[in-house]
Amino acid sequence: MITPWEVEGVVDYRRLLEEFGISPFQDLLSAIPNPHRLMTRGVIFGHRDYGRIIEAMKYCKDFAVMSGFMPSGAIHFGHKMTMDEIIWHQKIGAKAFVAIADMEAHLVRGLSYEKTKEIGMNYVKSIIALGLEKNALIYFQSKNVNVKNLAYELSAEVNLNEMRAIYGFTGETQIAKAFVSLIQSADILQPQLSDFNGPKPVVVPVGVDQDPHLRLTRDLASRINLFSLEKINKGYRIRSKIEKNLDRVAKLGFEFRRFAGHIDLFGSHEEIEKALRDLEIELGGYAFISPSSIYHKFTTGLTGGKMSSSKPESYISLLDEPEVAVKKLRNALTGGRNTAEEQRKLGGEPEKCVVFELYIYHLVESDEELKRIEEDCRSGKMLCGACKKLASELIVEFLKEHKERRDEAEGKLGDFNLIC
Repeated sequence: MITPWEVEGVVDYRRLLEEFGISPFQDLLSAIPNPHRLMTRGVIFGHRDYGRIIEAMKYCKDFAVMSGFMPSGAIHFGHKMTMDEIIWHQKIGAKAFVAIADMEAHLVRGLSYEKTKEIGMNYVKSIIALGLEKNALIYFQSKNVNVKNLAYELSAEVNLNEMRAIYGFTGETQIAKAFVSLIQSADILQPQLSDFNGPKPVVVPVGVDQDPHLRLTRDLASRINLFSLEKINKGYRIRSKIEKNLDRVAKLGFEFRRFAGHIDLFGSHEEIEKALRDLEIELGGYAFISPSSIYHKFTTGLTGGKMSSSKPESYISLLDEPEVAVKKLRNALTGGRNTAEEQRKLGGEPEKCVVFELYIYHLVESDEELKRIEEDCRSGKMLCGACKKLASELIVEFLKEHKERRDEAEGKLGDFNLIC
């Protein structure tokens, strides 16, 4: 079972691609300039409409990256993965938006706003320490008027039956979950508001458990627009919520054919899209572009299952003291054999090892070094004790450096565009 609030059982990523209609990320990899290691190592495994983002990268077009964090528990390496993806996109030209989902933590988890503020600021300082630059917008949902107003407008475009179909809601589900889902849709669409230079491609890096939010938001983005577009041969079929607006469409300068209820425009798809977006903005609409998304694999908990803030034994926090992290790492599940002798003979199984996953996702930058560790494990040359010792050294080094950078970030908060 996979929902935005709960993940249970073994995750079959190949099956998820098919069931959720997500495209394999590997198919796009060769088109991405200097891809992130999470992409090249297969950790980012799926996408929706990421081609728009690649085009924006290549041709230096305006685009944005947006994701968020629910401040309900300790910040851990699972959160770091999303932060790394936000920062990478920002460095290659995206405007970055970071939401602290305090409304969700308050309504769904029952935390006070005072507590969500305390926890949320830890997330803020950590993402800055990891390298987020000052031109980002970081905000707490409860303090962002744009997001709340947009969620209100979006609520008119969806009904409860659709929410049940997308999220599996039942008669027992709190309305709060439907409400915060609309807040998250507003988070995702906010970068396209006129306050931020209007419509643009936006990518949302998330775990696949958050895909229901993306499916809902993509639907809402098209529904709330004044115009709907359907590709036809050499052009688009255009419909409008207000039929008289089609008279304005006919005057855009493209070859057209007028029918009852719609108009067909012929010409460059890109030029037609731009002209219609400009017209919609002029008419007071949003002209949203459906958001793109990329999906990364879940970070495995130290004891198995998904790493979760609600299970302290499952994670290493970015705020842990080094000795605490090392102690947790000693007890982590590995892909080792039952005995040292058996492992020297048969070798280890790094694909089953939580420690090796930490190398892939976070601790080892060099592909050559990662390959050496894997070969030493599979050959039986390196046993689990030595492997955990190496991982412990890298974790300690990271945590010490991260603490120093967090302390520096605390003194720089005033330099950031922070709504809290």
